[in-house]
Amino acid sequence: MIFTDFSYEILIQLILAVILGAVIGFERTVSGKAAGLRTYALVTLGSTIFTILSRLAFRPDVLNNQFDPTRIAAQIVVGIGFIGAGLIVIKEQKLQGLTTAAGLWTAAAVGMAIGAKFYFTALSSVFLIVLILAILRWARIEERFSK
Repeated sequence: MIFTDFSYEILIQLILAVILGAVIGFERTVSGKAAGLRTYALVTLGSTIFTILSRLAFRPDVLNNQFDPTRIAAQIVVGIGFIGAGLIVIKEQKLQGLTTAAGLWTAAAVGMAIGAKFYFTALSSVFLIVLILAILRWARIEERFSK
């Protein structure tokens, strides 16, 4: 049999990653940001895949303790940091892209949580991320009206 309970669990993790990433990305799409639903879903999915691989494929008992699986997780953080840095620009003497970069970084953390089977952490984090992004968007609108 090709699929086992173990395979279904991984499939559920991957689907959950896409859904939760898309939830964050939807808020960014509504806000008219360049990195939107697809970008966030892909970042969350990729982080989940890397975390699952580091957890399962590179187990110390399989590789005679020759590999530290946490190194992949550390590289996810660094890699997404580089992507985020590329999004931060100064345009018309205003810093832009910082919130998007931070959002992608936290989306990667959500993916890592899913890959590590910390589902409550992932779900509650997405709730808080969207809440923060929505409040920030509202605060900017409020700021514009006060001028």
